[in-house]
Amino acid sequence: MQNLIDYTLKHELNTATRQQKIHILFNYMEKRGQSFYDEVVTQLEHALQCAALARRNSASPEQITSALLHDIGHFILDEHNADIDFLETDLNHEEIGAEYLEPFFPNAVTTPIRLHVPAKRYLCSVDTTYYDGLSDASKRSLKVQGGLMSDEEQLDFEKIPHYQDALTLRKWDDQAKVRDLETDGLETYREIVLQCLR
Repeated sequence: MQNLIDYTLKHELNTATRQQKIHILFNYMEKRGQSFYDEVVTQLEHALQCAALARRNSASPEQITSALLHDIGHFILDEHNADIDFLETDLNHEEIGAEYLEPFFPNAVTTPIRLHVPAKRYLCSVDTTYYDGLSDASKRSLKVQGGLMSDEEQLDFEKIPHYQDALTLRKWDDQAKVRDLETDGLETYREIVLQCLR
């Protein structure tokens, strides 16, 4: 697993000023986000649509930053739908992404990122109609991500701080897959992400 992770971004962030960190992060997302996430949107389009939904819903800076960066694990693992194994093998992009960002962002940002996949499992378990609204790609990935949660798993999930933010992020994530949707660019989020940096 370790050899699949691109550590170049982390090394650059470690030695950068706060302002430089945003520039480095956004450049990385622009470069690595051009591959397709699912059937209709690129990784970057998906991130921007998710952040736009957070901002439209008057979310906190931490929630908006989580929405923008929630799939950074896909970026650093270079996972995308052109890869034959994408959605067939779970590389735990949510865990990888959260751990990668933990030195730079507080738990209010990284915990919803870490939980956005378990949040899908949780929502599918407690709401029978939720699964029907998932994209085909999301339905396929659910199987390799563990499927439905048991009652005990649901209770454990509900004990985790920020789990409600993770559920909200998950719903934005599901909606952020609209072909050719016009959204604001990364620079729109510079001050918000800067505000959340440690």
